[in-house]
Amino acid sequence: MWPPDDERFEDRAAAGRALGDAVVAHLGQLATAGLGRPLVLGLLRGGVPVGIEVAKAIGADFDLIITTKIGLPWQPDLSVGAIAEGGPPVFDHNSLACVGLHVGDLGPAVQRERLELGKRQERYRGARPPADPAKRVVVLVDDGIATGIVARAAVRAVRAAEPSHLVYAAPVCAAECHDWLSDETDAVIDLQCPREFHALGMYYRDFTPLTNEDLVRATATVWGGKVTA
Repeated sequence: MWPPDDERFEDRAAAGRALGDAVVAHLGQLATAGLGRPLVLGLLRGGVPVGIEVAKAIGADFDLIITTKIGLPWQPDLSVGAIAEGGPPVFDHNSLACVGLHVGDLGPAVQRERLELGKRQERYRGARPPADPAKRVVVLVDDGIATGIVARAAVRAVRAAEPSHLVYAAPVCAAECHDWLSDETDAVIDLQCPREFHALGMYYRDFTPLTNEDLVRATATVWGGKVTA
């Protein structure tokens, strides 16, 4: 059985606590005086409970980074790109080449997903304004990364806001994703970095899918309010 049972996380919260310890160790090596409280941004959906635990560990503010995938015109559920709020669309050019498409062919799909992004912002954040990453230590958190198109969109959106130090953190990160993330961030922190990545759920004993209601309850614990599901 792979990974061995003693290397699996109990659930996302447990993974977040373990990841938080690693982020604490990383930030302890930096000169962060004068930069204010760090900011943790959890990627929907699985990154939210993980990110909340990381934020607790490092004494950070917590917010969401809201994204949506871009699918093929004839198969919208097959993603070939992604958009994060505040950032440009990012595409998997190899996948596009395999189906004979160019970025320009996805104009209508991009517009459709921008509308969806706005709906998700309203659904998950309500009237709450997004946190400003500028000149802050920012830690982007997910529950794991296997392919990385959404991660790339999130990283580029946050990088455009000019944080002072940008970290991508996940309990599990495929080795090839770790490599390119290292080029686009100031640091990548992961607890497991497999070269052969079969399925993220294999690294968790409890990998129950998260619902809108789960996210409402989770964010209410740190925001002290209620977001409409």
